[in-house]
Amino acid sequence: MTDSNTPTPVQEEALLRRIWAWRNPLAIAGFIGAVVSAAATFLIEPEFQSSVVLFALPQQSIGAQFYEAEKREDILAYGETEDAERLLQILNSDRVRRRIIEKYDLWSHYNIAQGEAGAMAAMAKVYSSKVDAALTRYGSIRIDVFDKAPTMARDIANDIANLTDSVANQLRNDRAMEAFRYAKQSLEQHQRGIERMENRLAELRREGVYDYPVQIEGLNEQYATALAEGQPSRAANILSKMEKLAPYATEFNQLTTKLEDAFEQEAVLKKRFDLNKLDAESQIPAAFVVDRAAVADKKARPVRWLITVMGAISVALGALVFLLFRDAVR
Repeated sequence: MTDSNTPTPVQEEALLRRIWAWRNPLAIAGFIGAVVSAAATFLIEPEFQSSVVLFALPQQSIGAQFYEAEKREDILAYGETEDAERLLQILNSDRVRRRIIEKYDLWSHYNIAQGEAGAMAAMAKVYSSKVDAALTRYGSIRIDVFDKAPTMARDIANDIANLTDSVANQLRNDRAMEAFRYAKQSLEQHQRGIERMENRLAELRREGVYDYPVQIEGLNEQYATALAEGQPSRAANILSKMEKLAPYATEFNQLTTKLEDAFEQEAVLKKRFDLNKLDAESQIPAAFVVDRAAVADKKARPVRWLITVMGAISVALGALVFLLFRDAVR
């Protein structure tokens, strides 16, 4: 069963005959459209294009590469698609855009009055039409900048790449700095606890408690020897020393045990401190630039032949629709 909306061969043939019959006016309309479009292209200010191609690098902990025994990621590896998408988000961020606008005074360059209502929206619209960044099929990021001045197009493209790397580093370092402050605070607090325990042990040493288990073992042997040799006064003297040490037994044993554990924990905290300190202070690139932007020696747009052809086709189609409508009315 044939769909009623589908043109039949007879209808198609009739349409082709009409187009052939109107070939002269359609050709004239297309010619006029081509001439007008070609003339209009000369009113459009030509722009030059400069491009930067870069690869995102994985944002991993540099400290872990030096302080961890097992390396989970290769610091020399290229980033994955997720890394490129994150970097692209930073590249298109307001932070990068604002710095570019300020550095090159794009308000004046694009003739936008900064104080007027809607100026920010106008600037964002113009900026997005001049700067384009997208992922390529190879996993890289391509930045295209168009401008009437070829040197400015080159400089803006290169600066966008540099600023993106700088902002990515700053964001990573800010996060690492917070972790570093926490690691530093934890280490210092732990070391103060060790210092208090060591001070208490120093007080015990002044009381004569140097190493309770060793001391009490030696005194026990001396006490047994004195009793065996029938020296009660000497045995009583040794017993007095043992009784003097006895009140400190529990505290000394607890302190020494806690100190052993504390020194082990201090080593862990010190390692974490060094790791986060390196992360907070390091400047590892977030991107690897494959192609830097260069000054273009040929304008990129407008593409006059394309505009001319599209103008001719559009006017010819418009004329055809008008002629068909006129015949339908008749």
